[in-house]
Amino acid sequence: MDGTKLKTAVLGLDDKGQFLLEVVSKIELFEIAAVADKDANLAETTGSKYKCAFYDDYRRLIMQNQFDCLLVAAGVHSCDEYIKMAIKRKTNILKLAPPARNFQEAAEFVRLAENENIKFAIANPRRFARSYLALREFLREGVVEQIFFITAFCAVGNEQEGTWQTDPELAGGGVLLRSCYQMIDQIVWSMGTPQQVYCLNTNTASDRQQRSYMTEDTAVVTMKFNDSFFGNLIVGRVFGPELEVLRVYSKDKILRVSNDRFIVSEGIGQKSEAEYDDSERSRHKALLENFALSILEPDKNKLCSSARENLNDMAVIEASYLSARTGMPEEPGRILKMAQAEPTNYSASS
Repeated sequence: MDGTKLKTAVLGLDDKGQFLLEVVSKIELFEIAAVADKDANLAETTGSKYKCAFYDDYRRLIMQNQFDCLLVAAGVHSCDEYIKMAIKRKTNILKLAPPARNFQEAAEFVRLAENENIKFAIANPRRFARSYLALREFLREGVVEQIFFITAFCAVGNEQEGTWQTDPELAGGGVLLRSCYQMIDQIVWSMGTPQQVYCLNTNTASDRQQRSYMTEDTAVVTMKFNDSFFGNLIVGRVFGPELEVLRVYSKDKILRVSNDRFIVSEGIGQKSEAEYDDSERSRHKALLENFALSILEPDKNKLCSSARENLNDMAVIEASYLSARTGMPEEPGRILKMAQAEPTNYSASS
C-alpha cells in the first residue's frame, strides 16, 4: 500500500448512517470528503463534526464532486436515481442491506455497475461474524454427514417505524426484506439457493381494509433445497430483545449459530461450544476494509458480498413475496433466469 485513500461520501445520516460514518472515520483507507442528508440541519451538524462538505441535495452531492466511493445508508426510495447517477459517474458503491426494494431494481443496479466496471457491494456484516465464519469452516471441512433440515428464527424489535416503512411501494417489503436480510444471506451463502419457497405473511393492522397498504410484521418461509433437504424461516416483531438463531440438523450433528456463539451437539450430553466477542463495529470495520482493498488492490483482494451475489438473496425474497400472493410454492431460480434475459423488465408481480 502506498498510503492512497479513497475519497468517500456518505449518503443518508440516520442512526445507521451515523454508525457507518463513525466506523469508516477510523479506517485509514478512507477519506471522508462529504456527507448528505435531506435534513439540512443534520447534514450541517454532521459535516462540521467530521470537517467535511455537507449537502441536503443528493443530486448536488453527486454532480458537483467526483468520489472514489459512495456509502449509502439512505432508503432506496429516496435515492435510487442518485445511486444510478453515481454509478454512471464511475463511483464505487457500498450500500447497506437490502440492496433494493425488489429484485428488478437490484438487477438494474447490478447491470449498470457491471457496464461501468465499478464495484457495487452490499453490507452484510454477518459474513464477517466469527460465529458464522466458524459455521462455514465447519461445513467446508466436510465433517457433517447429510444435512436434511435447517431452522432460522429472527425476533425483530417492535420499535415504531416511519410511515414510508409501512408502505410496500416505498419500502418494498416489511420484516422479511428489511429485518431478516442478514439471516437470508447467511442461509443462501452457506446452504445455496433453495429450489422452491412457500411463504405466509401478515401484519398487525386492526382494520382489514388497510392491510393491502401495509408491509408484513410476521412471515414464515418454508424452503426446499432438494428432495431430502428442507428449511424453515420464521421472522416477526416481538416485545423483548432481538434474537437471531440458525440451526442446522444433520444425520449425526446439530449445529447452532447466533451472533456470538457456535455450538455443535453430537448426541446426548456431547456438546462443544465456542463464544466470540467480536462486535457489530468490528464486523462493519472488516467489511469496509474488504470493500476498500477490493478497489485499491483488486488482484489481491476479492470483493465479499457483491451486488451480483446478493441477487440470489433478492430472488429468494421476491419468490417469497410472490408465493404469499399466489398461495403456491415459487422458484427463486426462475426469477434469476428471467432477470438474466430481461434484467430491467422483469417483475415477480407480472
